[in-house]
Amino acid sequence: MTGNEFKKNLSSRPTWTRGFFILLFAAIYGVAEVVITAVVAFQFCYSLVTGSSNRQLRELGQSLSTFIYQILLFLTYNSDDKPYPFGPWPDQPPGEVQPDKPIDYSI
Repeated sequence: MTGNEFKKNLSSRPTWTRGFFILLFAAIYGVAEVVITAVVAFQFCYSLVTGSSNRQLRELGQSLSTFIYQILLFLTYNSDDKPYPFGPWPDQPPGEVQPDKPIDYSI
């Protein structure tokens, strides 16, 4: 890499915009971890009392797990799609990751 390429990369607005979203979603990820831990604890307590799992908590756990997965895909540059609140809230398990997909830095 030449010095000019480095300067171009360093001053690239899309790269810095993505950096901002990385910081934002890293913070959201921290909050989501706390919420998923609470869902797990409530589900465990519910199963202790009733002997079965709670359907609503399972559905919340599934969508929250998929949301966390989407965040991690974005943070690791495996997806250019920004998760909720910039996209729809996940309502089903995650799909397949497309390996070797070119990265689109325009945000």
